[in-house]
Amino acid sequence: MNCRDFLGRILEAHGGVALWHRLSALEAEVSASGFLFWAKRRPVLDHVRVTAYTQAPHFIFHDYPVQGQSAELFGEEVLRIVDGQGKVVAERSRPRQAFREFSRLVRWDDLDFVYFGGYATWNYMLTPFIFLRNGFEFELMDDEACLDSAGFALRVTFPPDIPTHCRTQTFCFDGSGYLRRLDYTAEVVGPWAHAAHMCENYRNFSGYQTPTRRRVFPLLWGHKPVPFPILVALDIHDLRPVFYEGSS
Repeated sequence: MNCRDFLGRILEAHGGVALWHRLSALEAEVSASGFLFWAKRRPVLDHVRVTAYTQAPHFIFHDYPVQGQSAELFGEEVLRIVDGQGKVVAERSRPRQAFREFSRLVRWDDLDFVYFGGYATWNYMLTPFIFLRNGFEFELMDDEACLDSAGFALRVTFPPDIPTHCRTQTFCFDGSGYLRRLDYTAEVVGPWAHAAHMCENYRNFSGYQTPTRRRVFPLLWGHKPVPFPILVALDIHDLRPVFYEGSS
């Protein structure tokens, strides 16, 4: 099979293209912790409500960083924190550029985390359907990095308008088309931040299939991750697809 055939299998396993075209957003309740939070002096997330929009890299943390505020990412262009009346209390343009500063090696502020956590979780919640956007490139790889003999791997190059960990990443799928692992470099953390991201506990949410348990481990050499520390532990407690009016 060629890449197009494999993509069709992947999309169907996660709910299908017809379902995807009916969705305007995904609302979820998530928790996140791990070594990265400690290293960047950030509080963990405990059952935080989030919204990931489907048509653009647009993501919202609700009641974050404090109750009554919302933190919002608009792709690579701008992010902001607003209060309950919609007043902007913090804002940053071109947020990725801020990570060039030395201080980001030892501490992230609220906006730093909103950028990283926002684009990362948007990617995770919408994969593999973001592959339907224009500009993606795919290469079928051998399965040495996959977790079962029936699996397959795709090397995926992202278009420049999608905020993500790095432009080229490796996605490993099992024989049923479920995502089981992705390897990448978290460039805003550092050029050394190579990671293996494991996906488990698939659940069906109104037809939308997604892993609800994710664990990220250091990847120092080869394909075998280091089992400690857990860099990020992300759990999706609940997820609700939001359909366009008249399409549910």
